[in-house]
Amino acid sequence: MQDKIIALAPAKLNIFLKVVGRRKDGLHIIKSGITFVNLYDELEIKISNKLNISYQGPFKPLKKYYDNCIIRKTLNFLSLDKDINLDIKIKKNIPVQGGLGSASTNAAALIKVLSTMKLIKKKDPKYYSNLGSDIPCFLYNKNCLVMGIGEKILPHYFPKYYFLLVKPNYNNSTKEMYQKLKFKKNSIQENLFLDKIVNKDENIGNDFEKIILKNNTDSKKIFNFLKNIDNTIFSRMTGTGSCFYSVFYKKQDAFNAKKIFKSKFTDLWTFVGENNLKNNNLM
Repeated sequence: MQDKIIALAPAKLNIFLKVVGRRKDGLHIIKSGITFVNLYDELEIKISNKLNISYQGPFKPLKKYYDNCIIRKTLNFLSLDKDINLDIKIKKNIPVQGGLGSASTNAAALIKVLSTMKLIKKKDPKYYSNLGSDIPCFLYNKNCLVMGIGEKILPHYFPKYYFLLVKPNYNNSTKEMYQKLKFKKNSIQENLFLDKIVNKDENIGNDFEKIILKNNTDSKKIFNFLKNIDNTIFSRMTGTGSCFYSVFYKKQDAFNAKKIFKSKFTDLWTFVGENNLKNNNLM
């Protein structure tokens, strides 16, 4: 068993996101297309004499820990929280509550490391959908279509893109965003098969984007500015927000867009990234 592993946990972007219903247990049914970008949280996990979880980096929690810590939740889900001795350090480079999967990607990275250390047996990714709906896709870690509560995954082709990511000065609670949809339990809008949920035009929107743009003036200004930058293919909000992004075919166009955007919104976090990179997330 390795006594120390460093893992990179990537951010995800929803190329589209639709909510089509709600199950009897209250969980919402989604359909989404997901790609991954080269923005990573960094996890260092090593054998220790006691369990210790610490955070650092630009998006670390202000009080040094999270009340609803995904690492502790994951260990509890795996029945390891009381008898595992690991020192877990996480550098938070991904904005939290931004729709980039900041917590879920940490959970998935931890699960992969625990499997590599042979502390748990490898399971089908859908097993973890009840821990977090995005965790299965992070375990899959390739372009994909996702449906159900996150447990149904199919491989899918998305082109090579370059992205300008933007984080407004507010956070979005996933739970609160879903509540705003007002779906009744045991309801579904349409009967859709996973392999038929994307038409020829990938640019089919995000249901949560509509809510934010209707009710948040600052977000509307950001979104309108992004989609009008030269050479933008399309602009979108990812997940339940709050992050927006614009898409480009050329890296230089993305960097030019960042410069233009920062001249207008000087205080906002931005990042230029790309998808379809081949990498081993365990180092």
